[in-house]
Order: sequence, then structure tokens, then C-alpha cells
Amino acid sequence: MTVETLAPDPFEHAVLASVRHRRAALTMAFCALCWSSAGGLVRLLDRQDGIELTFLRSVFCALAVIVLLAWRRRGSPLAPVMAMGWPGLISGLMWAIMFTAFTIAITMTTVANTLLVLSLAPFFAAVLGRMVLREQVVSRTWVAMSAAGFGIWWMVRHGISVEGYAGMAIALACPLASAINVVTLRKIHTRIDLMPAVLVGALISLVAMAPFALPFTPSPRDVAIIAFLGIFQLALPCMLLVRATRFLSPHEVALIALLEVVLSPIWAWLFGGEAMSAATVQGGLLVIGALVANEFFGTSRAAATVGPT
Repeated sequence: MTVETLAPDPFEHAVLASVRHRRAALTMAFCALCWSSAGGLVRLLDRQDGIELTFLRSVFCALAVIVLLAWRRRGSPLAPVMAMGWPGLISGLMWAIMFTAFTIAITMTTVANTLLVLSLAPFFAAVLGRMVLREQVVSRTWVAMSAAGFGIWWMVRHGISVEGYAGMAIALACPLASAINVVTLRKIHTRIDLMPAVLVGALISLVAMAPFALPFTPSPRDVAIIAFLGIFQLALPCMLLVRATRFLSPHEVALIALLEVVLSPIWAWLFGGEAMSAATVQGGLLVIGALVANEFFGTSRAAATVGPT
């Protein structure tokens, strides 16, 4: 008696891959929503000190990740940290750079200059992904990245200044670190869980900021707001990003993450009473349109490639 093994159905495999890809894209959009809340919530602080904010936010981020790791492993949270090895150290260092570089950059140059530099993230991720992972970037995605970059330029063009080159150079560390981190996560995710690298990044960030942040005297209200930022604006979305990279290419991750720039003015309008200009709305709609079109046509093309037999 022989047992026949059924070959995997290519159509079912394509559908499953499409569903996972769509969920990962929605997860990244949620991450961008969480990240974008920083600007509006910072407006609610009684004392807006960038160094102190970065330090305390990293503290609460580290505590949140420790609690989650302890819950997942039902024991010491340090075991998964040690299991990461050098990839975890690299990813953690990139997280630390991203946690601190943006805050420092906006104290040395305009917010518009900083956001314009951040719009380069998808291009860096695409080039590095091609070099390291051999992942192709289709022409549709190049168009979407260019359109999103133009949309961000349109949003901030009135605030762009020729001054503050040092701040722009520091801001450049954000998209570079992001590209390196996402490519590392994508390359290693099948062998090593790099979610604990978020803890490493938070620890590096708080240690680096401590000498400049101490002594600090935040009000209880400020501590509550910063705790929310550390947990829900930093720890949660960063850990979700690690999971999303399993099903998204580096340039897709960086492209969807640009939603943070689009959504930030909405939070500032809700909590800080800041008006949104027509250019902000127009540029934001262009960015969103580029992202939606890229995901929609990409999913449609993948579904059409394999049909039921």
C-alpha cells in the first residue's frame, strides 16, 4: 500500500503569501501611526527638553520590552537577548541611533530639513536590500518612492533652510540606520529572533543620554506622558516592525514608514492646536496615494501571476 503525498497547491500558497503580506503592510501602517503620535504628545509636556525626553522615553521603552520578554519566555528576559549574538548587537545599535539622532537633529536644524532627510529612507533601504539580499525593486515601487519623496518635499518646502547642515548630517543617520536595521532583520529573521534588539537599543540610548539628562525633575504629568510614549509610541511599534519584516522587503518597510511624516501634523493639530496648511494636506494625500497604489497594484499583480487550475 502506497501513500500518496499531495503536492502543495501553488494557488493556495500564493493566496497565503498575499494575506501575510497584506497583514504585514497593515502592521507597518499601524507602527507609523504609533510613531507619529510623538509630535502631538510632546506638545502636552510642561517641560520640552529633548535630551531628557529621549532618556526617559528609552527608560520606559526598555522596561516595556523587559516585561514582554519575561512574559513570553516565562522567566528571565536576558536569555533571548544573549541568544541574538552579533546580529542583535548590530540591530540594537541601529535602534539606538534612530532613538536619539532625530531628537538631536531637530535641535540643530529645522524640522522641515529633518523630515526631508528622512524621506530618503526608502531609497537607502532599496539600494542596501539589493546589495545584501539581492531583492529587486520594480519600477512601480521606484515611482511610488519618488512620488512619496516629492509629497514630503511639498509638505515642508516652505520651512526648508540652507542652514543647519550639521543637523541634517545627524538626521541622515536615521534613514541609514533604519536601512541597515531592516536589512539585518530581513536577513536573519528565519534563524534568530531579533525582537529583543529593541531592548538593546533602548539601553544604549538611555546610557548615552544619561550624562546629559541628569539631574531631571519632570512633573508627574510629564512622566505619565513620557511613559505612554516609551511604551506605545516606541516599544510596541518597534517590536511589531520586527515581525513585519518577515513578509515585507526593506524598501516596502521604509516606504510605509513614511506615513509617520504624514500623520504627525494630524496629532499636532489634535493636541497642540497647530493648523495644517494646504501644502501639508496636499503632500500628505500624495504620499498616501503613492503607498496605496504601490501596495494595491503589487498585490493584484501577485494574485494574477498564479491562478486556480
